Formats: sequence, C-alpha cells, structure tokens
Amino acid sequence: MSNVGKKFPNLSVNAMDEMGDTFRLNVLEKAIKNNKKVLLFWYPKDFTFVCPTELHAFQEALPEFEKRNTLVIGASCDTAEVHFAWLNTPKDEGGIQGVTYPILADSNRNLASLLNILDLTEGEYHEETDSYIVDGDNVTYRATYLIDEQGRVFHESINDMPLGRNVKEYLRMIDAYTHVQQHGEVCPANWEEGKDAMSADRKGTADYLKSH
Repeated sequence: MSNVGKKFPNLSVNAMDEMGDTFRLNVLEKAIKNNKKVLLFWYPKDFTFVCPTELHAFQEALPEFEKRNTLVIGASCDTAEVHFAWLNTPKDEGGIQGVTYPILADSNRNLASLLNILDLTEGEYHEETDSYIVDGDNVTYRATYLIDEQGRVFHESINDMPLGRNVKEYLRMIDAYTHVQQHGEVCPANWEEGKDAMSADRKGTADYLKSH
C-alpha cells in the first residue's frame, strides 16, 4: 500500500553520522522539528556496486538539496558498524568516504518492514521446523521517499536492485511540490522550475494546452 499522502511512520532507528557516532533518528520528527523537507533513500547493501555510486551522487547534489530546505538521509539494513567501515573506505576502493549525511542502520528491519520494501517472500514449508523457508535476501529495494515539513509523504518510488536513481529527478519533484505549496498551481508533465504551471481547473488545463 502506498504511503503517499500519509504521515511517515513515527519510528526511531539507529543511524550513523560522518564522525562515526551512532544515534537514534526519527525521520518524521526530523522533518517537523526542523521545518524541513526530507529525502530518504534506501539502498540494498553496503560494499556493493551500484550503491556507492548513488550515495556519492546524493552527496554531490547536497548543496542543491540544502538550497531547497531539504535534508538527505540514506538507509539500509546494514549495522552501524558496517556503515562506519564503509564510510572509512576511500571512494576509489568502492567506499563512501566523504559522505556527510546520516545513514540509517535499520538492522532489525522494523522501519523497512513497515514500509514494505524488503526483498522477502515466503517460500516452501519446512515440516521439521514447522516454518516457511524465506526466499530473497531480506534487504531493501531502492526505495525513495520525499517528506514535507509536516511529515507527510508527497512522493515515493521503488526501483529494482540493478536500477540506480536519477538524483536530478528528485530535485525537480521538490521544486514542483514547493511551487504547489507557494502558488497553489499544479505542475504539468515535464515541468521544471521557471516553466509555466497551471490552475487546478479545466479552464487552466485548456489555457495551458492552447499556449503549448
């Protein structure tokens, strides 16, 4: 079930910061208390192939997110200790040294389970243990959530494991949502900052299509 239009789950999770300190982070509280939007992105595993390219891409775009009053938070089901090791591994060795935003360590998978983003299916029944064998790695897909200043999810997307994200698209989505917040207009297909938006009625649609 989609989380769009709903408050993000009110749950605190272990996290690791750039200094190697472990702390509890509640994404919902982070948005509301700081009056900021939040981009939360999940990736499957530390020390893999596509994942570090995404973490570095979000890091490179961090100033653009900051301009948009948006916090960036990464997340996986690895432990804080594994995050720490990866943060101390140089970029040219497949590490994420230089990443400064916090990374959730949802090792008990409580938040990932609430969001229903785990690669996990029930397999064959095992009679000896009276249980089902689990198929899948029990790690997350590449799920992304955009959360507003009231803790409401206004965008979510889930990619399969091999498909890396386009960071610029999330900047565009934030720009569009901010435009809606500030002007009450709606944003048509392929809208970008500086382009015309539309009034939320049939006349507005007709006028927009006529002029484009």
